[in-house]
Amino acid sequence: MAEVRAFQGFRPRADVVERVAALPYDVYNREEAKKEVEREPLSFLKVDRAETQFDDSMDMYSPLVYQKAKELLDTMIQDGIYIQENKQVYYIYELTMDGRAQTGIVACASIDDYQNNVIKKHENTREDKELDRINHVDVCNAQTGPIFLAYRAQQRIDAVVERIKKQLPVYQFTSPDEIGHAVWVIDQDSDIREIHEGFRQVENIYIADGHHRAASAVKVGLKRRSEHPDYDGTEEFNFFLSVLFPHNQLMIMPYNRVIKDLAGMTEEEFLTQIQEDFDIVECKEPVSPTKKGTFGMYLNHTWYHLTAHPEICREDPVEGLDVSILQREIFEKRLHIADPRTDKRIDFVGGIRGLQELERRAETDMCLAFSMYPTSIIELFGVSDAGLLMPPKSTWFEPKLRSGIFIHQL
Repeated sequence: MAEVRAFQGFRPRADVVERVAALPYDVYNREEAKKEVEREPLSFLKVDRAETQFDDSMDMYSPLVYQKAKELLDTMIQDGIYIQENKQVYYIYELTMDGRAQTGIVACASIDDYQNNVIKKHENTREDKELDRINHVDVCNAQTGPIFLAYRAQQRIDAVVERIKKQLPVYQFTSPDEIGHAVWVIDQDSDIREIHEGFRQVENIYIADGHHRAASAVKVGLKRRSEHPDYDGTEEFNFFLSVLFPHNQLMIMPYNRVIKDLAGMTEEEFLTQIQEDFDIVECKEPVSPTKKGTFGMYLNHTWYHLTAHPEICREDPVEGLDVSILQREIFEKRLHIADPRTDKRIDFVGGIRGLQELERRAETDMCLAFSMYPTSIIELFGVSDAGLLMPPKSTWFEPKLRSGIFIHQL
C-alpha cells in the first residue's frame, strides 16, 4: 500500500500565480531560460534555473548558482509572493489542453515507497542529471518541481475529487501555451483522511514523468537521514512533492523518430527490404497511426502507412512495444542504428510538435521520419510491473506540470 500524505505547502498569491507558474526547468536550454525570465521576472524559472541571474560565463552548476536559487526563493516567501497553508492539506490540480482535462492530487510521496518499489520506475537515470537537482533541492531546502505519478484509478479518491471540484477553485488561469490550470485546496479533516486512506488501498504508484527529479529527491532524503540518525520517518525530508493522476485521466502522446540517412541504400532498396516485415501503402495525406502495430513513414516527400506483420510482434512487455518493433526491425536490422541513446543518425520529436515537424526535419537535416501510435499507460504499467525498462523516448506526456505553484519545504 502507498503512503501519500498531505503537507503544509507554500503557494503563490492568487493575483500572481499566473506569472509565477513555470514550465519544468529541463524544457529550456540556457539561452531560452534567460529569455523567459527576462520576459516574466516573476517566473519561477529564475529559481529553478538560477544561472539566468548571472552572465553566460558562470558555470551552470557552480555552488553560487544554487545559493542564488535559495536566495531568490527565500525572497519570494519574505516578500509575500508565497503564502503558507495553516495546516497540512492536499490539493487538486487540473490541467486542460484542447478541451481535454486531467485531474490529479498534489501530495507528498514516500522515499521508502520509492526504495521498496511500491513506486515503480520504467527508466534509468543519469548521475550527472541527478546531481544538479540534488544540489538544488538540498541548498534550497525545498522541492519545487512535482514528480508526475500515476496510479490505477481508485473510486474512493475519485469521489472526493469530484465533490470538491464543484466548489470554486483557488486558482484558475490559462498559461501562455494555452493550457488551462485550476487548483482546489483539500483542507477538511474528513476529506484529508479519506484521501490518505484511499491511497493506502493503492498497491503501486508509477513514475510517469520525472525520473531524475524523483531520484534526486530520494537521494536528498537519504542524505538528510544520514545527517539526522535519530530521524523517526515523519520528517518532511522523508517525502517528495508529487502530482498523482488516476490512469484513466492520462493522455500519452507519441514520441516520433527521424533518421539521417538510409545506410547507403537507395530508396527503392530500403522499401524493398522493409516490405519483408511490413505491409506498405502509399498515402496522399500525412499518416497518424490509429492503432498499435502501425506506423507512418515519410520519405522523399511521400507518406506511407506501415503495418507490422504478426510474426515480428512480441508478447514481451518491452519487446512488444511499437517503439521496440521499429527499433529492432528497421533501425537496427536495416539502418544499423544499434543504440538510439548514442547514435547521432537518429533524433526524437515529441508528438506535440505534429506531423509537419516530421516533414520539415525529413526535408532539411534528416531524410526519413516515422510517426508512432502512442505507448499506452497500461503498457507503461506492464513494463514497470515486470521490473523492466522502457526504450528511450517511449512516452511524451502532455500537458506538462508547472513548477512554482506548490512548494514543499524540507
